[in-house]
Amino acid sequence: MPNVQRKQGKVILHLDMNSFFASVEQSYSPELKGIPMAVAGNPKERRGILVTCSYEARALGIYTTMSVGEAKRICPELVIVPPDHEKYRIASNAVFSILRTYTELVEPVSIDEAYIDITDIGGLTDAVRIAENMQQRILHELDLPCSIGIAPNKFLAKTASDMKKPMGITILRKRQVPHLLWPLPVIEMHGIGQSTQKRLNELGITTIGELAQAEELTIKIKLGKNGLRLQKRANGIDNRPVDPEAAEERKSVGSSTTLVIDETELEPCLETFRFLAKKVAKRLDAKGLAGQVVMIQIRTSDWRNFTRSRTLVNPVYKEEEIYEEAINLFKLHWEGDPVRLLGITVSNVIPVNELHEQLSMYNFEKYAKEEKMDKLVSELEKKFGSQSIKRGLSER
Repeated sequence: MPNVQRKQGKVILHLDMNSFFASVEQSYSPELKGIPMAVAGNPKERRGILVTCSYEARALGIYTTMSVGEAKRICPELVIVPPDHEKYRIASNAVFSILRTYTELVEPVSIDEAYIDITDIGGLTDAVRIAENMQQRILHELDLPCSIGIAPNKFLAKTASDMKKPMGITILRKRQVPHLLWPLPVIEMHGIGQSTQKRLNELGITTIGELAQAEELTIKIKLGKNGLRLQKRANGIDNRPVDPEAAEERKSVGSSTTLVIDETELEPCLETFRFLAKKVAKRLDAKGLAGQVVMIQIRTSDWRNFTRSRTLVNPVYKEEEIYEEAINLFKLHWEGDPVRLLGITVSNVIPVNELHEQLSMYNFEKYAKEEKMDKLVSELEKKFGSQSIKRGLSER
C-alpha cells in the first residue's frame, strides 16, 4: 500500500503582551512592580483617562478608560505615570526581533501583538515547547510578560491568547469551538463591537453559536460581507495567512493627484486637499487605522518637490481632522509658487481599536457625539450616494 503523507494543517501563534505599557514602565522602574499602578494621559488631571493598568490594579476593579479620579477613589494609593511612547516602541521592536529569530513569518498587528506561523518549524508537535521558549525569552531578556494562543488559524489563535492572562499559553482547536465559544454572548467574540452586537441582537442573535448557525442570507442582508466573515469565524473558519509584509503596508496611507493646471490660487488647492483628505480617510477606515503624522506633498510647476509634516498628540482618521492638518501645513509653508501636484499621507498608523486618546470627560462626550454623526452620514451616503451629504463649514 503506498505511503500517503497527510497534509499538515497550519499552526498559528498569537502573541499578546500583558498590560504592555504598564509592564514596560515596571521593567524600567522595578519599584512599580507588585503594586497597583497605571499609565494615564495626564496623571495630574483627575479627568484624564487610564491607558492601561497593572494586574494588581485590575484586581481592585480598576480598568482601562477609567478616569484618573474614579481610579483614585477606588485606590487612593494607585501610582500613575505618564505614557512614554518612545520607550514602548523600543520594547515592541525588541519583542518582534526575538520572534524573528524563530521564523520570518511574523506579522505584527499592533505595538504589542503579533501572529507567528510555526507550521514549518515544528507545527503542532512542538507548538507548546516553541511558545514556552518564546514566552520565557521575552520575560528573561526584556522583563516583559506575554500570553500566547495556539490554533489552526488567526481568529482562533487571537481568541486563545485572551483566555489566560497574564503569562498564559492556550491551545484552541476548531473542534472545541461549539463547546467553548458558542455559548458566549456575541460581544465576547473578537471583531464584534457594540454596533455589530446591536444589529445582531435585532436579528435575535445573542450568542456566538446563534451567529454560527444563522441563515447566511439573513446575515448578508443585515451585515454584508463583513457579517459573512464573522459567521465563518464563529464556526472557527479563518483562511487569512500570516503576512510579514502586511505590517509594512500598514505604516502609512496616502493619496496624491496632479492638478489640471498649474495652480496659483489658494481656494482650488484647498478643494484638492478636501478631495485628498476624503480619499485618505476612506482608506484608513477600510483598514481600520489611525495615524499620528500628517504629511503633505507639494510639487511645483518646475518639478521641485517638498514635503511638510506634523506629528500629533492624538492619532487621526477622520476626513475633517486630516483636512484641517493638511491645509494648515499648506497655508504655513506654501509661498505662492505654481502648484502641479498635491498629496496627503497619514503615517505612524495603528489600529483604531488600539487607539487610546488622552481625553477629558468633556471632550470624550464630544467625540462620542461625532462618532454617531459620522455613522449616520456614512449610512446616508451608502443609500443616496457619496455626494448627497455636504458638511457645513463654520466661518473663521
